[in-house]
Amino acid sequence: MKAQPALNNDHPVSAYFRADDPQWHWLEQRDCADVSRFLTAANQQHAEWFKPLEPLADALYESHLRRRELAVTSLQTTLDHFTFWSETAADEEYPRWWRHPNGQPDAPDCILAVPDLAAGQPFYEMGDMALSPDEAWLAWTDDTQGDERFTLWLKRLPDGQPVQLLSDIGPGICWAEDQTAGNASLLFTRFDDTQRPDSIWCLPISLDQTPHSQTATLLLREDDPEFWLGMGKTRSREWLVLESASKDTSEVHLVPARTPTHPPRCLQPRQPGVEYTIDHRPGVFYRLHNQASTHFQLDVLPVDELDSDLPAWQPLVPAREDATLEGVDAFAWGLILAERDHDQAQVRLRRLDINPHQQITRDDYLAQPELLCSQLLEDAPHFDTQELRLREESFTRPPSWYALDLITGERTLLKRVPVYGSLAPEQLVSQRVWATSADGQRVPVSVVTRRDLANQPLPTLLYGYGAYGEPLDPWFSIARLELLERGVAFAVAHVRGGGERGEPWYLDGKMAHKEHSFDDFLAARDALVAQGLSDPQRVVACGASAGGLLVGTCLNRAPESFCAGVLEVPFLDVLRTMQNPALPLTTAEYSEWGNPADPQVAERIRHYSPIDNVTAQRYPALWLEGSWFDTRVSYWEPAKFYARVSQLQQGDAPVLLHTDMSSGHGGASGRFKACRDAARQDAFILWALGLID
Repeated sequence: MKAQPALNNDHPVSAYFRADDPQWHWLEQRDCADVSRFLTAANQQHAEWFKPLEPLADALYESHLRRRELAVTSLQTTLDHFTFWSETAADEEYPRWWRHPNGQPDAPDCILAVPDLAAGQPFYEMGDMALSPDEAWLAWTDDTQGDERFTLWLKRLPDGQPVQLLSDIGPGICWAEDQTAGNASLLFTRFDDTQRPDSIWCLPISLDQTPHSQTATLLLREDDPEFWLGMGKTRSREWLVLESASKDTSEVHLVPARTPTHPPRCLQPRQPGVEYTIDHRPGVFYRLHNQASTHFQLDVLPVDELDSDLPAWQPLVPAREDATLEGVDAFAWGLILAERDHDQAQVRLRRLDINPHQQITRDDYLAQPELLCSQLLEDAPHFDTQELRLREESFTRPPSWYALDLITGERTLLKRVPVYGSLAPEQLVSQRVWATSADGQRVPVSVVTRRDLANQPLPTLLYGYGAYGEPLDPWFSIARLELLERGVAFAVAHVRGGGERGEPWYLDGKMAHKEHSFDDFLAARDALVAQGLSDPQRVVACGASAGGLLVGTCLNRAPESFCAGVLEVPFLDVLRTMQNPALPLTTAEYSEWGNPADPQVAERIRHYSPIDNVTAQRYPALWLEGSWFDTRVSYWEPAKFYARVSQLQQGDAPVLLHTDMSSGHGGASGRFKACRDAARQDAFILWALGLID
């Protein structure tokens, strides 16, 4: 590959530089013709540089498709009247949804053909799908642009014509339990001017020959710009749950599901820093909260005390120092708790059987296939079910679904994602190593390689995120096999700011502690090298969204530690974005990054914000991706970083930007385009690691 030439008048950065705006803020003017011209020119430069790698990208794409099952049938879900599932044809981007009457598998009906809905659309994404209580009507939301503004549709099953009910709403929808022969109610959210879901509405629907909606009733409005609204329904189908939450505070309102326009009742008024969630079993509510401990505890309250001035919540599962309680799922027989072990950075599912007197009669953990794995409770629509559906996977084990009989304890394999090709899952091995960060904290790092190449210095792709308390639990990737087969090690730095070691791990990597995330990532890289697992000259750093902030900052501080950086829809202009409350997400992010209206907070953010710290130095090769319709990380953030680094680059490594002009934050919507994009990125990574001829 050719090295990046010095900037000349034909380079997009030279051609569009404005001396009166050296920070490139003019790129924020979406309607300015020069903005689209600049992005087009950068895309053309990217394409020209990439031409020699096109055959490799094509080969990676074709190999990736050969490794996976292209004709995919989902697991079936049996509800009260019908059994539902989806099928994706081998040559189609999107699934078709089917049903048959329970006990009549030979009488299937296609109820929604998503390929037909997406036909002719450059972008298509389903937001949510919801069946009416009688399973005779299907509502869904979709986005045909990528800006996360959704349209609500309704159709009578199986073959009624879709009717558009609303537009410009949030993705989530929820049926109430008030359906009659001719009417029903559907809950949805609306946005404010910054695309914050600030209100929840109840939409009456007439279910006649020409179904239509009536005037929606406002259920709840949230005026605090740091809080977002969402809604759901308890598995018992008794209560609608309306939640208002910021990044560190929550408040729950309850509405009887059979009377959805009943005024919401606030379960517990918000208190700064207190988060809680609610679930329900007949006669009692459960509250999972951090009011007494950052590790969370579970309390119980009789329903008849809901309206008491001082509800007498009683502890059921106390907080522990070595684990964080992350979730609760209620069933007729008891509860499933998700509990994260701090030392092992591992989630386990805990079963509690509870008698009518709210006494725990059984308390044990569900068995796991291996230590480093992900085990999730899949959707279980029946409140009284005695069978759980579990999803399990790891870095070396493809996703598998099991049915767990709670009476006999028997596990039955329902489905396992097949893996084809020359590299089988059993030829892989993963391990957990520990890095020591700048302050002495031990940081877990996961590594997966080919078994025959384990424990030797390999070219390495190091991935990180480290924000919002989101954990990077083990996951299997068929696309990743292309890199692993070619001798690449894939490593994940579980840095602070994520949730891998529970709530304390998150709190120690946000706000005033954000520096820990960057120290941890660089320590992870150095530990991989020191322990003989990574070639020091061949480590690529990769991060997406807030992970792009992590990687961008580390590239500014230690560019010599990496041979390349891959930044997908990266959050790079942190200070300026947080100073603009008119942008989507900004106000809701104050409790994650801080409000720069405070000069001390502004200086703290400025110290690490990637765009504000680009300097004249030798940067490694950079692959930057943005999306024109992205409302979470605006297209101009990677574009500005590209421009600033290109101007100050002291080496000859390429600095490349590609902006997808037809997608949003999640990238391509169709599976084949997503695979094609991944193949192009992998071709760049292999080039950067020196693994191509």
